[in-house]
Amino acid sequence: MIRKAVLPVAGFGTRCLPASKAIPKEMITIVDKPVIQYVVEEAVAAGIKEIVLVTHSSKAAIENHFDKHFELENTLEAKGKHELLEELRNIIPEDVKIISVRQPEPLGLGHAVLCARPIVGDHEPFAVLLPDVLVDDRGLARNDLAGMIDAFDASGQAQIMVENVPRELVYKYGIVALDDPDLAPGQSAAITSVVEKPAVEEAPSTLAVIGRYLLPGEIFPLLARTPPGAGNEIQLTDAIDTLHRQTGVAAYRMQGATYDCGHQLGYLEAILAFAKRHPKHGREFGELLSRYANDQE
Repeated sequence: MIRKAVLPVAGFGTRCLPASKAIPKEMITIVDKPVIQYVVEEAVAAGIKEIVLVTHSSKAAIENHFDKHFELENTLEAKGKHELLEELRNIIPEDVKIISVRQPEPLGLGHAVLCARPIVGDHEPFAVLLPDVLVDDRGLARNDLAGMIDAFDASGQAQIMVENVPRELVYKYGIVALDDPDLAPGQSAAITSVVEKPAVEEAPSTLAVIGRYLLPGEIFPLLARTPPGAGNEIQLTDAIDTLHRQTGVAAYRMQGATYDCGHQLGYLEAILAFAKRHPKHGREFGELLSRYANDQE
């Protein structure tokens, strides 16, 4: 069973500027919670018990968010704001650990994952969740990450989560080629290759990699030997390609929806999706939407 997840959060968030100049992009809020909290909740719901944040000196706000704030909790308790106090205390369940390590230099996603090696070790499988992407599990009995873990446990193969994208947009993504071209949502199948941002006419499928990975500990020695690739950075996809040639890698087709919160329109779409069903604010937010939809000015 996979119990550890690595979240690379050391990047500067240039796609979110100027909002991310002084605030970590992962701390930008969707309704009333930062993006990073939704991603951690996704991991916890799938059974993850240790969250490893690969962070940077400018990202202390992320660590502080998941830490206990004794003075604030005492103030809320003294003022009788018990509901808000419980929300703060339940950000992380008591049986889940948050551990931070630093990425000293911005040497790529592969290097960021490699920074977690002393904590994860070379003999235990683990998840990697990119916090730019929210995975929405609305309507599912179990979230897609849990389904992905089941596929890993059943096959022993590394898993890459993929989703179907419009053919005309494949040039924006890493696209997988599969043994099973008709892979159904919630199913996993071996990949034959991954093509990074292919031309539309050359894409082997319309299944795009979306930033969720399940990897064996053996990926760490491969990352340590992976030379810099695109952008002169150590690329996780290069190490996964080596792993694919050695032991095979599978793609898990997700059932839910995704929102790219590293892009302004994706972030706005996430706010719309989550605000409309928010237990406190959903009804009034729906009224606001109707008001602005009918505004002709």
